[in-house]
Amino acid sequence: MSPSDQDLGLYVHIPFCRRRCHFCAFYLEIAQPAPMARFHSALIQEIALHRRQESLDGRTLQSIYFGGGTPTSLPADQLAEILTLIRSTWPTSVTAEVTVEAHPSSVTPSDLTILADAGFNRISFGAESMADKDFAAIGRVGRVHDTATAVQAARRAGFGNINLDLMYGLPGQSVQDWVHTLESLMSLAPSHISCYALTIEEGTRLAQDIRQNLALPPDDMLQIDMESAAERFLTDAGFARYEISNYAKPDYACRHNLLYWTGGQYLGLGPSAQSYLHGVRFGNMADLESYTACLNDHRLPMTDRTRLSTSERQRDALIFGLRLLRGVPRQAITAAERDHQIDVLIAKGLLDADHDRIRLTSLGRRYADTVAEQLF
Repeated sequence: MSPSDQDLGLYVHIPFCRRRCHFCAFYLEIAQPAPMARFHSALIQEIALHRRQESLDGRTLQSIYFGGGTPTSLPADQLAEILTLIRSTWPTSVTAEVTVEAHPSSVTPSDLTILADAGFNRISFGAESMADKDFAAIGRVGRVHDTATAVQAARRAGFGNINLDLMYGLPGQSVQDWVHTLESLMSLAPSHISCYALTIEEGTRLAQDIRQNLALPPDDMLQIDMESAAERFLTDAGFARYEISNYAKPDYACRHNLLYWTGGQYLGLGPSAQSYLHGVRFGNMADLESYTACLNDHRLPMTDRTRLSTSERQRDALIFGLRLLRGVPRQAITAAERDHQIDVLIAKGLLDADHDRIRLTSLGRRYADTVAEQLF
């Protein structure tokens, strides 16, 4: 589906994890009762401030997404309370997609029932792999058995829309290992699967381990083979690849993430959350103490606010839109001088074009950001 101008999403960033994975460079805090309590109170204040300022102009939410971090680091009844507050603050479509991310070992059957009863109707589990041996090198806690148990419990609780996040190119992982992970997922019958290539971010534990020869760096050619294997396997299994990293059963593409890729609007709550409303991008402070202090002082915790020019909006539409396999309308690239660059990228096998649309080839998808920058 393609969001209309009226589509609107809400993102809630829960910045807590029980432990930082070795590959993670995102802002987060280790889950402890005191900071979690301060965050909970501050988030309620942030919702109240946006309500008073009528940030959403009375528009109806079509999607709500609790991400992190690990949202289920918070008690399930607190997550339910926050969702209830959101729905009582802003009009919410009866068909809204309401997602919560979860670590498989961080939820109990009781937690899942509380979340489903509160109105969460989509859950995204960070499975990463279906081989226990892959976890140690990336610092991922838990076992493969936890994923199977959590998915089964989520389905019993009433979740019919279940995503599993996976990573490929993990240290020591072969193509055969990766295909085994995909095969193992099929018995869990997810409706959506996200497949991310492992990337090394500076400042992470994994980057340090690689420098010290304690872990192997990703092999680019091996990751390309793994990406191709995933596309073949999941297509044969009835999943459609609709975005570079995402596969879905029919009618199960993630509606919230489509807002990002198609220029939709969204409000972000919580430390480090980003927003895009009425042509303006703004972000929250990526620090829990500063975020809390601002809200205790009855101020929104924004760090930047930029009104995008027409050129900047076109650029973003191109960069994000090319991530979708259907590509972007030809008229999205309006400058005549870009026609030559399009021809060059087609000749290199990075773009495919017809009269109406331009899209990345399978090779181009591996260099999506570079292609978009060359077009703008």
